[in-house]
Amino acid sequence: MKIDENAAFVTFDNKAIGQLFDDSKHPKYPIRYYNVVNGLGIEPIENASYYGFVYEGLATLITENRPCADLADGMYFSLSGKFILHPNVEGKVVVIEVLHEEGIYPETNYSAVYHIGGPLEPKGRLKYIDGCTDSLLIPPVKLGDPCLNHLHFPTMIDQTQHTHPSHRIGIVTSGHGKCITPFGNMDLVKGMIFIIKEWNGEGYSIGLDGKTYPNGQHAFETRESVMNVIAFHPDSDFGATDVVHPMINRTIVDGISASQLEDIRTK
Repeated sequence: MKIDENAAFVTFDNKAIGQLFDDSKHPKYPIRYYNVVNGLGIEPIENASYYGFVYEGLATLITENRPCADLADGMYFSLSGKFILHPNVEGKVVVIEVLHEEGIYPETNYSAVYHIGGPLEPKGRLKYIDGCTDSLLIPPVKLGDPCLNHLHFPTMIDQTQHTHPSHRIGIVTSGHGKCITPFGNMDLVKGMIFIIKEWNGEGYSIGLDGKTYPNGQHAFETRESVMNVIAFHPDSDFGATDVVHPMINRTIVDGISASQLEDIRTK
């Protein structure tokens, strides 16, 4: 199901139905990636969380004890446990499956919240790098949890070459551009599903110029077209903790935040 691959970047065929990539043996981030077409291509399990993005057509999300949810192109969701995407509804959904019982996820008793959002706004609400913006569509509920992001690239963007400490799975939702890597460049077009490989601080490969570069080094480039991308991160260094979160921070006892009062914090 792979179309192209180098030491930084992998692209997939979005016409293929089902599992695109199995990373379930990753020591930290055990995940699988799926392309669900007209409701077909995934069999959700109980002990996993799911993040999905509708990138073409429609989808109807069916879960136990909740009303059916109709999702249009550009909408997204997260949930834990089993669900169905109605097989009589025509559309394409990229789905990420996060395994609860492996890797880092048992440490925080992680599971995704039920969340539906979208469609995407024209650009991101947060400043990123080199003129790009992003929005945190589904934030980490607790520090370290996965998150889903929208990246907006205006025209004439030349990003600084960079790496990420964990895999990024993404899809181009509109526009087009290029992924520039030392190992070769790849065109980015609407509907393309991709992975940016992680750099763990140790892996290196030889670039086209004969020099050595970190695996996963890349940059995105646009010219005459804007480009929008959805990116899933399997971890984060951002989010609430049991000691620091808006409720406890703003609970004041005799002028002191409850976050500073260990004796009254829930054990």
